[in-house]
Amino acid sequence: MSLLQPKSVTFDIGGGRMVTIETGKMARQADGAVTVRQGNCILLATVVANKEPKDGQNFFPLSVDYQEKFASAGRVPGSFFKREARLNDYEILTSRLIDRALRPLFPEDYLCDVQVLISLISSDAEVMPDALACLAASAALAVSDIPIQEIISEVRIARKNGEYIINPSRTELATSDLEFIIAATDKNIMMVEGEANECQEEDLIKAIELGHEAVKVQIKAQAELRAQLGLTAKREYTKPYRNEELNEKITAFAKDKMYAISASASAKHERSDAYKALHEEVKTFLGEELPDQDKKLIGHYTGELQYYVVRDMILNDRKRLDGRGTEDIRALAMETNILPTPHGSSLFTRGETQSLTTVTFGTPLDELLVESAYKSDYTKFILHYNFPPFSTGEVKMMRGVGRREVGHGNLAMRSLKKMMPGSDYPYTVRVVSDILESNGSSSMATVCAGSLALMDAGVPLPKHVSGVAMGLIKKGDQFAVLTDILGDEDHLGDMDFKVTGTRDGICGVQMDIKVDGLSMDIMRKALAQARAGRLHILDAMYECMPAARAEVKPHAPRMVKIIIDKEYIGAVIGPGGKVIQEIQRETGATVNIEEVNNAGEVSIFSAQKEGLEKALAWIKGLVATPVVGDTYEGTVKSIKEFGAFVEFLPKKEGLLHISEISWKRLETMDGIFKEGDKVKVKLLDVDQKTGKFKLSRKALIPKPDMQPKPQQGEQQN
Repeated sequence: MSLLQPKSVTFDIGGGRMVTIETGKMARQADGAVTVRQGNCILLATVVANKEPKDGQNFFPLSVDYQEKFASAGRVPGSFFKREARLNDYEILTSRLIDRALRPLFPEDYLCDVQVLISLISSDAEVMPDALACLAASAALAVSDIPIQEIISEVRIARKNGEYIINPSRTELATSDLEFIIAATDKNIMMVEGEANECQEEDLIKAIELGHEAVKVQIKAQAELRAQLGLTAKREYTKPYRNEELNEKITAFAKDKMYAISASASAKHERSDAYKALHEEVKTFLGEELPDQDKKLIGHYTGELQYYVVRDMILNDRKRLDGRGTEDIRALAMETNILPTPHGSSLFTRGETQSLTTVTFGTPLDELLVESAYKSDYTKFILHYNFPPFSTGEVKMMRGVGRREVGHGNLAMRSLKKMMPGSDYPYTVRVVSDILESNGSSSMATVCAGSLALMDAGVPLPKHVSGVAMGLIKKGDQFAVLTDILGDEDHLGDMDFKVTGTRDGICGVQMDIKVDGLSMDIMRKALAQARAGRLHILDAMYECMPAARAEVKPHAPRMVKIIIDKEYIGAVIGPGGKVIQEIQRETGATVNIEEVNNAGEVSIFSAQKEGLEKALAWIKGLVATPVVGDTYEGTVKSIKEFGAFVEFLPKKEGLLHISEISWKRLETMDGIFKEGDKVKVKLLDVDQKTGKFKLSRKALIPKPDMQPKPQQGEQQN
């Protein structure tokens, strides 16, 4: 009998592309383990859960890590240690996509540690592994006895030439005009994230609906695999201690007081202090004789009470925590050019959320290396998002960038990138958003502040991009869509979604849905309300900064890019880099040259306009082809008895013969020129045999009038 008894299921994701899920061959000591294969792309997903929660555990400790093994693509990591290190941004973003989809699957009272690990172990040049990663994670859970409530999956949907494609290839994705990752159960959409070239709300709805149909096929395959294994039951788990009688006491004592605080339309910290004071009141009311295990529940039940009171207040009374209506956006304030030294800057404030954003120009040498197992690539547009603890009035250890910062920065980056100029734009552009205050979506503040700062810097954005965070509260047939949600409203809502875009369409979406049975009609209303909010903010942004500056600021570096023939790359670089080093040394400019699309792409970067112009003229001269009949500004390099040698283009000298200097006959070169003199010359001819250049100065001087010779017999004066 074979040691390994694997089970598998295969299905078609469309166009004859087969996907196979297999379990029982690898990682058999994990609670659940599967491989998912499409083409040569293979992912290994494992899941392990502790049998008991830790003592005092009061939240669900789920960890999800997606990692790409460089061996999967036959590559050695580029790091010093030549091994995979911490997750890169792409892996973190993929991990977040999986985490956000999986987390709602677990019962609210399940508090055991769960670890999900997904590894790319074989790569395919055309298959995008991130589109299969959530399928692999869900399948690993499905073949385990870990008590998930439903099976899910996730697909990417793109549109190319008007046609929607499920899990497009890399080639198809490169030319698509929208792409969204959609996670769902058999019945409900759970998560949407993606970007588009100003798509319409109905385009997004259609993508979600088509994506959901594709997800159902993958869920069915997982259920079939689970059935093959004969799994029918989930493990029992220890539920946290609860005391319903205590809950009723707290509700009876604090419900009206909780409502009064929630309906007071107070500011964030004032409201937070009032909630804390009420919590202390509840503790005093219940008394010190309360058992320790019940004392630990006071915070839980007061938090639950706040959750339900605020939701009912919004649904029944149409009141929000800060007194706004459901469609109102908080007060806006924005400024540009507020910092003297950065190349662009803005301060964007929306209520109690504020972003200080800067823009810095760099050279091609400053491009960011983005590494994955499949390939290493460079990007010229970088956005970093920072969320220091003082922005929420807290004291925390500064431990570097967390996953939240990476995710929020990515949403802002992909939204703004839609309006960035193309690859011919010479600068590397870095945007940094520092969040100074936060109560509500700071990622959307980053989009708005970033758009303003880019225009302030003189980046030729054709349109502003803004973003707004929306919320949904649903109870039975009642629902309320909330525009520009607060932090507390994010926590207590059934859906939070962020939509970015221009006046003409959607550029980015991030959506998490926590409620079952969300209809597309509610989704349409939410998207329409989001569009109205986005346009309101855009109007204010155009008032602040109507268009991008025509030029970069005086203290910003200048940069120009020219394309030269491939054959001249060597001439610009010179032997051992001698020529390009001389150009940089003499002009103070930075010159970068590379071969792109079978041509030479030369980028010249200088803090001084004069240096840029000098380097540009130098390089143009190096690659220029001398044209007979053209005029040049030359430099006398050496003087001989028969004339002078003049450099009329960089590294190109010609003879200015003594007879071509002046219409007047010259007997000697003495005193005519000295080395280094500037002289205008015309190229008369190029010797076809020797390639030597024949120059003339007198051809540029008007011929003097000649006195007519006297006729014979006439008297001469």
